[in-house]
Amino acid sequence: MSEESSQRDIAALAKGGRTNFFGFLLRLAATAPFLFIAGRLYGVEALGRYASAVVMVELVAQVCSLGQRRGLAQRLSDDERDAASVVADGMTLSLVCGTVAALALYLFPAPMFPSGHFTGFDLLLPLAIVPLCLTDVALAALAYRYDIATSVRARSVVEPWCQSLASVALLLIVPDSGLTLSYLISKIAAAGFAFVPLWRSYGRPVQWHPHPLRLARMARAYIPLAIADLVEWGTRKLDIAILGLIASPVAVGVYYAAQQVASLPQKLKTSFEPILGPVITRNLKDGNHAAIVRQVCQVGFWITAAQAGIALALGIPGEGVMGLIGPQFVGGTGALAFLLAAEVAASTAVVSEAALIYIARIRNLWISLGTIALQAVLTYTFVLAARDAPSWDLPGALAIDPHKVSYYQAGAVAAALMVSLACASLVKAWVLGILLDDRINNWRWPLVWAAIPAGLVGWAATHYLPEWAELSLGIPAILLTYGYIIWTRGFGPEDRVLFRKNVGA
Repeated sequence: MSEESSQRDIAALAKGGRTNFFGFLLRLAATAPFLFIAGRLYGVEALGRYASAVVMVELVAQVCSLGQRRGLAQRLSDDERDAASVVADGMTLSLVCGTVAALALYLFPAPMFPSGHFTGFDLLLPLAIVPLCLTDVALAALAYRYDIATSVRARSVVEPWCQSLASVALLLIVPDSGLTLSYLISKIAAAGFAFVPLWRSYGRPVQWHPHPLRLARMARAYIPLAIADLVEWGTRKLDIAILGLIASPVAVGVYYAAQQVASLPQKLKTSFEPILGPVITRNLKDGNHAAIVRQVCQVGFWITAAQAGIALALGIPGEGVMGLIGPQFVGGTGALAFLLAAEVAASTAVVSEAALIYIARIRNLWISLGTIALQAVLTYTFVLAARDAPSWDLPGALAIDPHKVSYYQAGAVAAALMVSLACASLVKAWVLGILLDDRINNWRWPLVWAAIPAGLVGWAATHYLPEWAELSLGIPAILLTYGYIIWTRGFGPEDRVLFRKNVGA
């Protein structure tokens, strides 16, 4: 690969990083109102029931997408037909699967509502499966042509703001179903927003018609990637499912709120995948393994650095952040801290998997299955331990208030996720390094040098400022301190490309 081509790849990755960081800020601004509305106006138990239902809908939608969020890039690279026809095949496949699944879940709603508490409007929730699947395919197709801006607008602006506004309006009309209906409305709006640029970019397919055998072959080819996507998704939702089975709706609601806050930095790494995928597939075609190692490590460091800063900024004043959602959620601060640490630990696994799915997808699948099995065992063990904590007869100040068990269970689930994702990162980086005959490592010591002073600034803010100033002044101060040191001590010339529009400058 020529130096010019390498610079173009870094430029594309950097542009995606800039756009996605801006998208993170937009999503943070849009998600906070929804959590405030859901926590304070609907209540923690209603939020817990909503979380259980949405987990099932998103699980089914993940299956129906058939791994096309990442697999479509390789198909567009390899298929000799016009790109619009390949995208049309993908959309048709997801439409058929999504429609069948939505109908099945509508007829048999028990998996969504294990408590049996739901309304007629709640039964409309499975309709969200179809726009969810189609939006994934549309945004993956646009990302193949380096259009990340549409993904940011759809996922970080249209979707969360529609949900926030709809949840307020529906509270006055159908208060018992406002959260579920607002979710459905937001997914439909995001899909509509994604389809317009898709049509402009790809246009109408040339001499295309759906063919059952071709679609069946596509579905079979996507199965390993679909399972890997499902497993990766499951590591983020299995915790809620287990918690819902053996804990109270309060524990589920508190954990879900913490997860929504912690999942904001997760968008930074998952949104790199559509850009990293085409770059990796092109280098694989050229046999340039060194370039893949370089790009995986480069993007991995960018993601780790960004997520570590965000984890410090949201985790140190965690009580104030959770308190914004409602007083009942403050007990979830420990869960928030573990979840933010889990996102940092998962960074290496995500960028390594972005290459493994094209090089050794079956091996990657087995590692992912091992990860989710480990998580299931740890989650169940930790939750039971937290539930039995009041019976340990701990002395004095160490005794645990039985009324706080729900909060300890939420923290236990988050700790299990953190440990399992850290193990996945180590194993996937090791396997990818063997396959590419190089070392995969996105760790740099300046991460520690930046974290220590940023942590001290956060500690001072939480101890010496009132809560409103702790959030409004403390969070920016933590980010500025961390960012300055990372920029001056951690970033080299290639890293600073992330902040330059003109790479050749």
